[in-house]
Amino acid sequence: MTAPGGRKPAAPDPPAASDSTTSDGAGARSAGDTVLDLRDVHRTHGSGPAAVHALRGVSLAVRPGELVAVMGPSGSGKSTLLTLAGGLDSPTAGEVHVEGQPLHALDRRGLARLRRRRIGYIFQNLNLIGSLTAVENVALPLELDGTGVRAARRLALDALTEVGLSELGDRFPDQLSGGQQQRVAIARALVGQRRLVLADEPTGALDSQTGEAVLRLLRRRVDAGAAGVLVTHEARHAAWADRVVFLRDGVTVDSTAPLAGVEALLSGSGR
Repeated sequence: MTAPGGRKPAAPDPPAASDSTTSDGAGARSAGDTVLDLRDVHRTHGSGPAAVHALRGVSLAVRPGELVAVMGPSGSGKSTLLTLAGGLDSPTAGEVHVEGQPLHALDRRGLARLRRRRIGYIFQNLNLIGSLTAVENVALPLELDGTGVRAARRLALDALTEVGLSELGDRFPDQLSGGQQQRVAIARALVGQRRLVLADEPTGALDSQTGEAVLRLLRRRVDAGAAGVLVTHEARHAAWADRVVFLRDGVTVDSTAPLAGVEALLSGSGR
């Protein structure tokens, strides 16, 4: 199967896949070989009969240069997995490590620093700041981390150029279309040296041509050494990934199936 843009998805490597999905989430690899490592992660909201078990013992290791697509029906735990991976929420049980650093060991300031420097997050609801221009939104994480204003704005403009918005850097979010706002959010996630890129339906508001360009950009960043996790409902978008993880009711249904089996797994007819 050939991915969009002529790229053929990497065939699953059975030994590596087995290593990345063992019960401790680390397998035979050391922490230094992974950027993201979820170890038997659970997330429960509420308690008693009303408790919602969003994730139930999910383990996942993502290496540098690897793009993992996460698929599953609504309510399967995909977005919860991303928020835990990005340190925006804490697991009820289990551990999340980013570049060997256990997130539970960081205080609020240390966690914020890690997110600014190492993690790029493309939110489904964008989270742009309405009072800042496009270039200011993209530059903000760099400026908060101590980069000078001029240098941060220059890097931000480079990132906007990558997503095709070089001429709109001085526009405010409400002066941009939904697709343009999404590309600003993508530029913000990719600016600087992000080692982990988390994307929650990054092409949702984009036409097919622009969406493919965004996926190509994400693929290029991962090929340069970052680790990427892409949540998507679209099998054609998952074709850009090296590996696909399927979730259903908060558990891993399959993590090594060929992409030809995507629809069966999502419909529940797969194993």
